[in-house]
Amino acid sequence: MAGVYVVAEHRDGAFRKVTLEAASAAKKIADELGSEVTAVVLASGMADACAELGKYGVSKVLYADDAAFAQYTTDAYANALAELLKDADVVVFGASMQGKDLAGRLAAKLDTSVAVDCTALAVEGGKVKATRPIYAGKVYADIVINAKPQMVTLRPNVFDVVEVGGQAAVETISATAGEVKTKVVDVVKDAGGKIDLTEALVIISGGRGMKDGANFEILETLAGQLNGAVGASRSAVDAGWRPHRDQVGQTGKVVTPNLYIACGISGAIQHLAGMGSSKVIVAINKDADAPIFQKADFCVVADLFDVVPAFTEEVKKLG
Repeated sequence: MAGVYVVAEHRDGAFRKVTLEAASAAKKIADELGSEVTAVVLASGMADACAELGKYGVSKVLYADDAAFAQYTTDAYANALAELLKDADVVVFGASMQGKDLAGRLAAKLDTSVAVDCTALAVEGGKVKATRPIYAGKVYADIVINAKPQMVTLRPNVFDVVEVGGQAAVETISATAGEVKTKVVDVVKDAGGKIDLTEALVIISGGRGMKDGANFEILETLAGQLNGAVGASRSAVDAGWRPHRDQVGQTGKVVTPNLYIACGISGAIQHLAGMGSSKVIVAINKDADAPIFQKADFCVVADLFDVVPAFTEEVKKLG
């Protein structure tokens, strides 16, 4: 079936924010192409939630309710989607860990290409033009995929979630998981319900200047006040101060928060590649010549152990 499709990602019975962003972006593209947005939901027990995608521009939801799709596995999802989306014009994913894994496998099955980690979409000549960073964010490339379907993954927190109202029509379909070579035996969640770095609107990151892993507690306190998440540079992770899941950078996670506060981070190019597209960047460093200051919107040349606690106290006063 031709048209613009969104592959919905869910967790614990709810759609992830990156899916709502993808739906909103797909709606804009579909309007320019004179088409409609259809979401594909592979899940178990989410029928009631599917119609809510209509609020974000989805006209129709194809819902496959099967225990095989309750937990994401690459084989099951790729096998099912390859049959469902073989005639689609455009397929949109969130550039999450799942989205990037699935989009690559599905593109290979459908003999097409995928533009990954896109920061802008436009329509030119009846085709989607995707913009994405390359060379560690030094250059942005415009990409047009000539094969069908055109597939794109969208960087989280870059595209706005736009509510247009309404309910989506939900059609229950059958989908085949096919041969699945792996299975999920357990899901281990972070304690305390921490915000995923890729979805956080505020991130406070620490680097070598934190001096010790125990000192990250002051960043945790500030993050708690700002409803944010705590990240780390590679040097802090290599020192064992933070787990790898907290690493921001070229070999860690790429993030795009509204506010990124870099504490004691020099600003190596690998780190900038992971957070350079943040909307507002604040850098706190004793070294006035630190490269991070060339990228920051606000620069604080001072000891982070003086600045962060004082800033935290001021935030607390604001309630």
